[in-house]
Amino acid sequence: MLTREENELLCRVEGEAPMGQLMRRHWTPVCLIEEVAEADGTPVKARVFGEDLVVFRDSDGRVGVMDEYCPHRRASLVYGRNEEGGLRCLYHGWKMDVEGNVLEMVSEPAASGMAEKVKHKAYPVKEWGGMVWTYMGSQDAVPEFVPPRWAPTAEARVSIAKAILPCNWAQILEGAIDSAHSSSLHSSDMVPARVDGAKATANAWLRPSTDKAPRLQVQRGEYGFRYAAIRRPIKDAATNDYVRSTVFVAPATALIPPNNLYNVANINVPCDDTSTAFYFIAWGHPSQTPETETWRKFLRQTVGIDLDPYYRPLRNADNRFWQDRQAMKAGNFTGITGFPNQDIAMWVTMGAIADRTNDRLGASDLAIVEFRKQMLDAVRAFQSGETAIGTGDKAIPKEVCAYQAIVPKTTDWRTFEVSYVWPDGQEHPELEPSYSVKA
Repeated sequence: MLTREENELLCRVEGEAPMGQLMRRHWTPVCLIEEVAEADGTPVKARVFGEDLVVFRDSDGRVGVMDEYCPHRRASLVYGRNEEGGLRCLYHGWKMDVEGNVLEMVSEPAASGMAEKVKHKAYPVKEWGGMVWTYMGSQDAVPEFVPPRWAPTAEARVSIAKAILPCNWAQILEGAIDSAHSSSLHSSDMVPARVDGAKATANAWLRPSTDKAPRLQVQRGEYGFRYAAIRRPIKDAATNDYVRSTVFVAPATALIPPNNLYNVANINVPCDDTSTAFYFIAWGHPSQTPETETWRKFLRQTVGIDLDPYYRPLRNADNRFWQDRQAMKAGNFTGITGFPNQDIAMWVTMGAIADRTNDRLGASDLAIVEFRKQMLDAVRAFQSGETAIGTGDKAIPKEVCAYQAIVPKTTDWRTFEVSYVWPDGQEHPELEPSYSVKA
């Protein structure tokens, strides 16, 4: 368990909160590219670290990420006119470009020269991996954008499901890195089977184990940590182990063990202290990674069916997350369709910010303990003047990835030769077809 003060330090991200300031030292997703696909299209409202932003694509196809509120009288620019290379406020017609330059002040005399004296807050932008990214730290030292581990090259297919959830980022992240819960919460969707490794079908993910109590081992790195959840396999349990190795990439990304077709990841962007943009990602070779709509349908995360137009889940505590108790009686473990929705029900019912002072953690919570300890250590080090965890030379090495495999009991998972999922015979982006991760 944590003290109340530690829980606040871990969770709070708004304003000058140390964790939020640490997170601002990383390039951060603001929205999906699909939300601002159209030049001169409808501006999009975003909220990151408690800061209200407007995102838009101008006439030339450039994307802008700016303070939502007009520098004149603070009216919202989300309702503005996106036209002729800039965003025009409806109130008095002030117009800003993607860099925050004031192009026109139609309410002011041209001779005043006031437009040259005003600069609107705008952040740098990078489009990559289906997302619009920005850097919200000091604008005097903007680091180069480095592609995330789940979108190593432009050739990889990246399919993303997005949901805006009414709870703190840390409890979502803890769920993403918690391998033990999948054997219970997701047991009707991640089904035990006599297979030689995790397999993806159109309706389920098959797993070669019935073991619900994995043994956990952790290896810490400067970027975060990776850990192994070691289970008894269904076949040859006397001589083999089933290893699922998850990677936590600070501050808020999880590389999740893949299946046989594609890789899986999750990134959690704090909108503020009590809401989070949850992104669940399938990525890999285009020949075997599901397209976006197929991925969302599989997860039950389709806009207009499962989510409202603003990516907010239609399932919620008021309607019991559409839980089907008759299906539970018939054998479904949760009665909630779509395994992210099963997770969401757990995260949301913990409260807006989970109270970790009352936790009773066990051996299966080793990764949760490590996450809390590492991020509290990291934020205190950041407060004392050290660089943010996972930045610069502390970034995740290119050879680190999540994996799952049935291995002999004599094998050390830390040095087991692994690679992310990519078809045999196809050029492996960035990396050789396989590589060894050393302890």
